[in-house]
Amino acid sequence: MIIYVDIDETICITNSDRDYTASKPIQKNIDIINALHEKGHRIVYWTSRGTGTGADWFHLTINQLTEWGCKYHELRMGKPMYDLFIDDKNINTKDIDKLESYLND
Repeated sequence: MIIYVDIDETICITNSDRDYTASKPIQKNIDIINALHEKGHRIVYWTSRGTGTGADWFHLTINQLTEWGCKYHELRMGKPMYDLFIDDKNINTKDIDKLESYLND
């Protein structure tokens, strides 16, 4: 299975002024995503960092993923900015425990 994972407010907390250098990892969520990786799922981190400003956050983000121990196959930048995403294949971070069902497949 190919799983796209957002970064900010999904695997880390980033303050409201979007100071990505101060982002703090959410270890429980990282552990769940890492377990999915270990089960053979393809993990793609996809972020909108820099989409609105044009700033290049790629290297900082790679360094953070490494520092936080994130296992993944690919990092993609350029996720569109939006207020609401409606889709039939989403799991909200508030329901991340539902991902654990994929660990038993």
